[in-house]
Amino acid sequence: MKYHRAPQEVNAGSMADIAFLLLIFFLVTTSIENDVGLNRLLPPEKTDDIVDIKERNLFEIVINDSDDIMAENEIVQLENLRSQVIDFIDNGGLLVDKDGYCDYCKGSRLDISSENPTKAIISLKASRNTSYPIYVAVQNEIIGAYNHLRNRESLRVFGTSFETMYEEYYSEETAETKKEKLKEQLEFVRELYPQKILEAETVKN
Repeated sequence: MKYHRAPQEVNAGSMADIAFLLLIFFLVTTSIENDVGLNRLLPPEKTDDIVDIKERNLFEIVINDSDDIMAENEIVQLENLRSQVIDFIDNGGLLVDKDGYCDYCKGSRLDISSENPTKAIISLKASRNTSYPIYVAVQNEIIGAYNHLRNRESLRVFGTSFETMYEEYYSEETAETKKEKLKEQLEFVRELYPQKILEAETVKN
């Protein structure tokens, strides 16, 4: 008479431990790449308020399907865009006896360009087929224009650039008392040149 040997059972408890250790290993060793993009705040929720914007205080930039950049209805090269944005923001077009006159502006003070940096608005529109790299490059030029003006005024008023103060403010080595002072200085410069960028909905060409 033959005896049938019972199959041996496999201890699954140790396998669960091994799987857990492998999971921890991959979590620790795997590198997660960050997406490349712009550090920007989301636009506020839409409201029913109607803002009256004078035409002279609006600088329009449009990128078409062929990645051509148009500023104020004229085609411009990317490398020339920043200087045009600076000239517009820093124009200071109000007369000295008018309310809102900009005494720190160094622009041409044209009566067809922005009245004051606090009223200057940059409008950016892109077509559906605009390439992402050119769109980001245009945004970088706009931000670069604001940074240029903020650095200039920060050097004039506080003797150091806006970017240097910004980096020092967010440094972990900076004392809290120093950060409070830096925060006031940064807000002061931001009020002189507030960043006003209107990104309109995608347009069809």
